[in-house]
Amino acid sequence: MAKSPNQKLKLLYLMKILQEKTDENHPLTVPQLIEELERYNILPERKSVYDDIEALRIFGLDIENAKGRSGGYYVSSRTFELPELKLLVDSVQASKFITHKKSLELIKKLESFASRYEAQQLQRQVYVTNRIKAMNESIYYNIDAIHSAIAENRQITFKYFEYSIKKERVYKHNGACYHISPLALTWDDENYYMLGYDGAAGMIKHYRVDKMESIEITQTAREGIKEFEAIDMAVYSKKIFSMFGGKEESLKLRFSNELIGVVIDRFGKDVPVEPDGEGHFIVHENVFISPQFFGWLCSFGGKAKILAPEQVKEAFARHVQGVLEEQSR
Repeated sequence: MAKSPNQKLKLLYLMKILQEKTDENHPLTVPQLIEELERYNILPERKSVYDDIEALRIFGLDIENAKGRSGGYYVSSRTFELPELKLLVDSVQASKFITHKKSLELIKKLESFASRYEAQQLQRQVYVTNRIKAMNESIYYNIDAIHSAIAENRQITFKYFEYSIKKERVYKHNGACYHISPLALTWDDENYYMLGYDGAAGMIKHYRVDKMESIEITQTAREGIKEFEAIDMAVYSKKIFSMFGGKEESLKLRFSNELIGVVIDRFGKDVPVEPDGEGHFIVHENVFISPQFFGWLCSFGGKAKILAPEQVKEAFARHVQGVLEEQSR
């Protein structure tokens, strides 16, 4: 039998066919594999296909041979199992900071880890169209640049913006670049944030990664590393509400028993809980006081209360009064 130009690629194409077109419910017989190879202008001998399958097994591809009338060869395990891929697809869909375009691209790439039949199950889960998504396509390059700067122990410069009511970018500092020492990336309230040390202000600040632009890595060594090392990120993230800072206070909070799940979700399962009568419990927790924290408390109505300290109780009362006055105008 004359050899085709693609004959040397036979083993690679056979692996491609097995990975893309077979799974436990869709095996292919050797004649069917030969037919598939012929689509790539490869004319294999039957015996050589058996030899190639064995070579792929030795290489590490998990190929099984299903017996019986509907039997054949198939890839039985892959880098990602189908439930794992479904979980990853759901995570991409739910991620607010991943744009609509990039979500579809990532899901398409995840599908390549499954057979074409299993990929159809992933496609049925794709409901990205009407999700609220970030608008900044450069977020992926921003994340990469920040990671590189941290690894190289270098400061970065970037422009930072907000949106106007016309949905146009309005640059902070009149468009001047920020000079910041990147310390870590964290995900909070569906957004990606960079924790960075502002040398001019002498403090750690937060920056929304999707609102950063024109990131450049400088040759200047990072600052604020000792300050960052003193932070327990697991504890720190519980104190910050929506990455809005403020003064840290040690609070005594009282909640209705029905809110125990909400409190654990916010402060963690290790939060100390003290029963207060039959219907309430008390929590002692350090929190950075901000309007976002007050808004979180307001969402529970009369089922949540600040007991101490007095100055935070008064600040909360002023916050609520200000909201009421604004609404009555």
